Amino acid sequence: MITTARVPADKPIRIAFSLNDSPDDTPSENPFPLAFPDLEQQLQPMPPCHDSKESMQVFKQHCQIAEEYYEVKKEMALLEERKKELIARLDQAEEESMDATQLAKEYSDLTEENRTLKLAQKQCVEQLEKLRIQYQKRQGSS
Repeated sequence: MITTARVPADKPIRIAFSLNDSPDDTPSENPFPLAFPDLEQQLQPMPPCHDSKESMQVFKQHCQIAEEYYEVKKEMALLEERKKELIARLDQAEEESMDATQLAKEYSDLTEENRTLKLAQKQCVEQLEKLRIQYQKRQGSS
């Protein structure tokens, strides 16, 4: 079963294997240490049988597949990060768009209020002028 756990993109890949055709007379404790330390245990390439070229070839192929798998996981992590960045930018753009829409509505409302106030001022000026004329007529007749 393949898990989807994240692999840090900044960790290097270490591959350790040997494909010497000559048999090794000195058996070492672990001639193939953990080839991919960041890879889950069940996905680690199993150490090959040194006496079998086919086993060595399978091990080499498994290492190549493990490396490709690691690269794909690394790319997926980078793409996930990019996705988060793009979503954040989209949210910000939507917020700015909503702000712009709200500002446009506010501008429209204020423009209408300004027009109404100018009309009211004009009517008040006209009414004041009429009252002045009436007042002057009363002053002139008294």
